[in-house]
Amino acid sequence: MESPTEQKTEWTIKSLLEWTAEYFGRSGVEQPRLCAEILLAYVLDCQRIELYVKFDHCPGAEQLSEFRRLVKRCAEHEPVGYLVGKAHFFSLEFEVSPAVLIPRPETETLVAQAIDFCRHQTMRPRVEVLDLCCGSGCVAAAIAANVVEVEVVAVDNSPQALQIAEKNVQKHELTGRVTLLESDLFEKVAQSGKGIFDLIVSNPPYISTEEYEKLSPMVRDYEPSGALLAGADGLEVIRRIIEQAEPWLADDGALMIEIAYNQSEQVIALFEKAGYLGEVRAIKDGLNHDRVVQAIKA
Repeated sequence: MESPTEQKTEWTIKSLLEWTAEYFGRSGVEQPRLCAEILLAYVLDCQRIELYVKFDHCPGAEQLSEFRRLVKRCAEHEPVGYLVGKAHFFSLEFEVSPAVLIPRPETETLVAQAIDFCRHQTMRPRVEVLDLCCGSGCVAAAIAANVVEVEVVAVDNSPQALQIAEKNVQKHELTGRVTLLESDLFEKVAQSGKGIFDLIVSNPPYISTEEYEKLSPMVRDYEPSGALLAGADGLEVIRRIIEQAEPWLADDGALMIEIAYNQSEQVIALFEKAGYLGEVRAIKDGLNHDRVVQAIKA
């Protein structure tokens, strides 16, 4: 089939979505229909749901040209989030760029656990949270947006990532409740003025060198390797967090770390070996994979 802008017949929203989803499927793009909808909604400057109430609408020539350009890049496995500059996470919209990972649904498990802890598992009137490896700021912002009694310090060692995080903090009107800091894990956390935290969360790099080579081109070729790679076994950063967290964690405070689906046994062992953590357990994500390991400071 000819592309939407090469064929002379008129293209409706319905036919564009059908053709593009089929084309993406042949190209090996994950979630082809969803990607087609996101790109077309972006070009038409509307919500995805609006596409379904104007199936018979025919986009103009300039819109078709822009849509074709994005479709070609997506078929070459450039991530949709980077193409449109945004992604949705925990019912919030976040700006993204190649400087940060695109938020994953799996990471919502970490946010949900953090919110539950802040709301129900601590009696402190003001909950101090530290978010390590914050990237786009999606975890910090989602927690703060859902728990008004929370103040978050979010750190990352990438100044480019922190620029994106700052835009997202401002977008969700969280300035003053989410403080951003350039730091290699705990190295400069003292500069935040906070000495101790009730909750430490992290979605750190956890991909091993071997697994990195097996990632889909959409991830390996476009997303920042520094936010993914974590040594030969994928646990380099997680080890450092566990080893360094003790003096920063309040008594009865919680440490929560996102992990790969196959790392729970190793990470639980690291938590238990640390000596200062009790009640260690793994939390499953929506696909029934162990996704977060959490523990309470004994």
